[in-house]
Amino acid sequence: MPVDPSWDFRRHDLVRVAPVAWAAMLAERRDLGGVPHVAEWAEAGRPLIVRRFGPGEDRDRVPLGLPLPPADGKRRISLAFLAGDFAPYATPTLQDARTAAPASWCATIDLLIAVGVRYGIVPRPFGGLLWQAATGLAYLSDASDLDILWRLTTSTLPTGLLDGLARIADTAPMRLDGEILLPDGAGIHWRELLETPEGGEVLGKHIDRLEMRPVAALRARTRA
Repeated sequence: MPVDPSWDFRRHDLVRVAPVAWAAMLAERRDLGGVPHVAEWAEAGRPLIVRRFGPGEDRDRVPLGLPLPPADGKRRISLAFLAGDFAPYATPTLQDARTAAPASWCATIDLLIAVGVRYGIVPRPFGGLLWQAATGLAYLSDASDLDILWRLTTSTLPTGLLDGLARIADTAPMRLDGEILLPDGAGIHWRELLETPEGGEVLGKHIDRLEMRPVAALRARTRA
């Protein structure tokens, strides 16, 4: 069944659920009683993230996720709400989230921001840095990765973007991960794009499907 055309949400979008809708959900989800942070999540103005549909999920509702901090079990809670139950949440940019990062990460973050400026892309965090910046709760540890989203305005990669990320990753104090987000909503792991031969294919993740994308088409040169 196709996604309900009355709303347009994509993986990694952030939303804020209305407290009334949150309370109604909690009344039905007895399994969430006593789970740390959940009861006050909406009242505190904390966001949820749009995730992929699970098998058999109702396509009239938007699939959302709430990852708990590692100290509280690192549980990923799957939820779903009607589009009228929430509003968009302004996603922090990497620049916005810099103050929530460990001091040892800042030099790497500055290099990534500079790459964004060069290619006209505003990098966004996801994973632990996003949640720490958006909630004020502790999500990062010495073993955390730095996950970054690179949202393109064209369906082809700027020349040099992947190589630039790889060079930064080689000297970064953390593992550097993330996705290239294409205009049609497909998210592709940047390392997979870098490492797959020109004649190969890579996995693209949409909110409602998975698909293989030819690398050659994605690497068409658009910027010198």
